[in-house]
Amino acid sequence: MNASTLHKTAADCAEGLPGAHLEHPFGPDWEVFKVRGKVFMLMTEVPGRPVVILKADPAEAHALRRQYRHITPGYHMNKKHWITLESGEGIDKELVGELVTDSYRLVLAHLPRAVRPIDPHTYGTGTGAAR
Repeated sequence: MNASTLHKTAADCAEGLPGAHLEHPFGPDWEVFKVRGKVFMLMTEVPGRPVVILKADPAEAHALRRQYRHITPGYHMNKKHWITLESGEGIDKELVGELVTDSYRLVLAHLPRAVRPIDPHTYGTGTGAAR
C-alpha cells in the first residue's frame, strides 16, 4: 500500500463501523475516529508521512511490531496499548481493515453494555447484530 491510500483505506473502514464518527479535536491536521466518545483511531502526518494510530492488545502490538517494520509504538500515545501504522511493504488493505476493526472492538469492549452499538465479542464473526 502506498502512502496516498493509507488514510483513505483506514477512514473508509472506520466510517463503516457501527456508531463510529469523525472529529477534529486537535485541529484540521488530526482526524480522530471515536465510538461513543472514545477514541479508537487517529490519523495525521508525521514529518510528511501519513500515519494511522490504533489501539491494540499489548501482546498483539508487540507481535505486529516484530513482524512489520512499518508498525511502530503509538505516536504520542501509550506505547504498550497503541501502534502506529505507516504505508510500506506488507501493509495492505486487508491488514489495515483488520487492525482498524480490532482497535474499534477493543474500545467497545470497555464501554458499558448499554451504550455499545454492537457486541464487540461477536462483531465481524457473522454472529454480531447491530442494536
